[in-house]
Amino acid sequence: MREVSVSRFVPSTPNELDRLLDPRQLIEYEGSFSVDAVEQGESEQFVTASGPGLTVQYRFEDRSEGWYYEQAGEAGPFEAMETRLTIDRENEGSRVTMHSTVSLSLPLPFVDRIAAWKRRGELKRALEALEADC
Repeated sequence: MREVSVSRFVPSTPNELDRLLDPRQLIEYEGSFSVDAVEQGESEQFVTASGPGLTVQYRFEDRSEGWYYEQAGEAGPFEAMETRLTIDRENEGSRVTMHSTVSLSLPLPFVDRIAAWKRRGELKRALEALEADC
């Protein structure tokens, strides 16, 4: 497993970001998959998304410090993937941090490094898109 983190200042308050961010928007901000459906569970939301030749489901939890989500089930690009998004007030805006842990189930050397590199790119795109919407 590999861990990656990205952080970015955005010119919106945590309250403004709470109204802007939801599971659908987070997956779309990452830019790798298109959201097909969002289902509400008891204490979580499930997002089904698809990309070139692949469908994946994510399980989201809205936590006090921000969003937590993970790839649900075995269908998807990762053996395991989980991400935490936190929002902290900073100056006249917020510091948004995304921290992700990823693993691929391929018996090749360095494959988790490649997965982390790709995941870092998705997280950077997500924060760039978020900033553009602020």
